[in-house]
Amino acid sequence: MSAAEQIRPVSDAEADALFAGLLNAPALILAVSGGPDSTALLVLAAGWRKRAKRGPKLTAVTVDHGLRPEARREAANVKILAKRFGMAHRTVRWTGEKPSTGLQEKARAARYRLLADVARKTGASHVLTAHTLDDQGETVLFRMARGSGLAGLAAMARVTPLDRDRQEHFLVRPFLDLPKARLIATVRAAGLPILEDPSNTDPRFTRARLRTLMPGLASEGLGPDRLARLARRIRRADAAIEAMVDAAVRFAQESWSGKDPIIIQAAAFAALPAEVALRLMGRALALAGDEGPVELGKLEAFMAALAAALANRTAAAGRFRRTLAGALVTLAGDRIVVERAPTRRIRTKTVKAGRTRFSNARKDLFTKQR
Repeated sequence: MSAAEQIRPVSDAEADALFAGLLNAPALILAVSGGPDSTALLVLAAGWRKRAKRGPKLTAVTVDHGLRPEARREAANVKILAKRFGMAHRTVRWTGEKPSTGLQEKARAARYRLLADVARKTGASHVLTAHTLDDQGETVLFRMARGSGLAGLAAMARVTPLDRDRQEHFLVRPFLDLPKARLIATVRAAGLPILEDPSNTDPRFTRARLRTLMPGLASEGLGPDRLARLARRIRRADAAIEAMVDAAVRFAQESWSGKDPIIIQAAAFAALPAEVALRLMGRALALAGDEGPVELGKLEAFMAALAAALANRTAAAGRFRRTLAGALVTLAGDRIVVERAPTRRIRTKTVKAGRTRFSNARKDLFTKQR
């Protein structure tokens, strides 16, 4: 795409193609903060819905995180804009005490939770956000800096479940292949002002700092398009590995359910490629335990210890019994048994009548991992 093409407004035909798969949805939620990207989402979705003459009800939703005094005024401005384009609007607020660390990540989680709540209340099947090609590039860099595995480096998908358990509502990013400059051009073509959230350039936040690196990286050939292409290729490889894990479950397991202990043939497990074995064990721990998915670094350390035990099964060093993520894993001869970890008994010190006594108390010592 030439430089001129990268800054032209999104045409009606392009918008119709971007939203075409959503025409039969009962209702849609548009996440609109008032910045140029989400304003373009409102403008283009409204135009598409008007031209279609039928289709889902559109509701613009603004999330006020309660972090900036200007947020209320910005939400009011979005409401005025939504009314101008014939669209309903709601403002939802993230209330309560705000965290001192990981603010942007926790705000993001709160935002999606609030958007999902509105979707359930309005009968909307999908929530649309205005993430762009530039956002995808930043996400790849951000996750590289955090040491993410393949699934993390695959970055954002166009469609993902908002609730992984129920999968009733979906998050859609229709602009994921479009440069941000095209959305800015779209807003200008509509005669609307360009407003930016000051947090986008706040150096306290990692993403803002990474954003300042993007022009230099682009000059070396590592622009958002190249980073997004890397994410697509990683996602393709990740899907292939997941298919191999599906096959490995059938190949190596003796028993695989959430109620009974999961039993895996030790020899078959040891013969698997390292990444496939890692993911298979991750699935088993998540299913048998009570703390959800395991943090990658902890799972890698756990697997290194298990691999050493598997290599020395005939020796004393081959004994293995460890807990992780609320699951207990035992290497018992030719089997690996994964089951719910028992609660531990701890001794608590109590003081009564001037003397010390000890009593046993049951307490779950496992801490939920992210």
